Amino acid sequence: MSISQALEVVIGLIFIYYVLGSMVSLMTQWINEAFETRGRSLEKHLMKIVGDKQVGDFVKLPQLEALRPIRYKNLFSFITSSTEPKKLEKVPAATLVDSYFDFVGLSATKEFKLDELKEAINSFPDSEGKQAILKWVDQGVTNVEDLRKRTFTYFSGLMDQAGATFKSNARSFVIMLSIFLTLLLGTDSIQLAQTLWTNAGVRALAVAQAEMAVQQQDGSNANVDDLVQQLIDLNIVRIGWWQADLPETGSSPKDWGTFVVLKILGLGLTMVAVSQGSSFWYDVLKKIVTPSGGGGGGGEAKG
Repeated sequence: MSISQALEVVIGLIFIYYVLGSMVSLMTQWINEAFETRGRSLEKHLMKIVGDKQVGDFVKLPQLEALRPIRYKNLFSFITSSTEPKKLEKVPAATLVDSYFDFVGLSATKEFKLDELKEAINSFPDSEGKQAILKWVDQGVTNVEDLRKRTFTYFSGLMDQAGATFKSNARSFVIMLSIFLTLLLGTDSIQLAQTLWTNAGVRALAVAQAEMAVQQQDGSNANVDDLVQQLIDLNIVRIGWWQADLPETGSSPKDWGTFVVLKILGLGLTMVAVSQGSSFWYDVLKKIVTPSGGGGGGGEAKG
């Protein structure tokens, strides 16, 4: 077995995973923006602070309104450059504390007696945030500045949870889209590896295209259209199951059984690989094809 030949096969497979991963990343971005999943994740956690009924008024505070991202209204708005503010996606914890204290009317400069402080807090919107502050007051924290410090820590944790929720949702989209794209294309890693191994011309083209991809300054900013065109040029990833290499007519049940098992295994490998994301495969590709990463398959390209 030729080590260089095996390495070129690996490079070809990684390049394909990178391109498919880029397509999945782009589709995930479209879905997240269309359904405002980051904003919805944040909104659920803001409800814990001010309650379900008050969150709409809360996010309309000027300091929060100014943080809303501006994007196209819909898929066709790029034609007219029509934009609008979308749901709030991220708020610094310090800004969130200031906004909350403004919203509930609890002045940081005013000194309260214990009874006055409890009365003021009882007028807050019913929420987990209200209960947290009441609990701190019952524990003897009556200075407003001390309450602000504890609230800052509490809100920081909630913002971290909102970010983690969004990442989990985005990860689910990536996995589902990886499965969908793999099944749509019928991209079988085992079959791809066999083609790359037996076809020196395709193998050389795959390595050359991989090196071109690595020459970009940042894999996350790759032009997906160009990458897809490069994938089409390889002519080994095709849309449609009818282009699969089926066993010959009259083949034995054992041959068909082997074909089905290998096809399921090959598709499963592709699904798992693509779901790792384009950034992961770009980093791996860069380490392999650049001289500092050990070189391989004509790795003369600069990273």
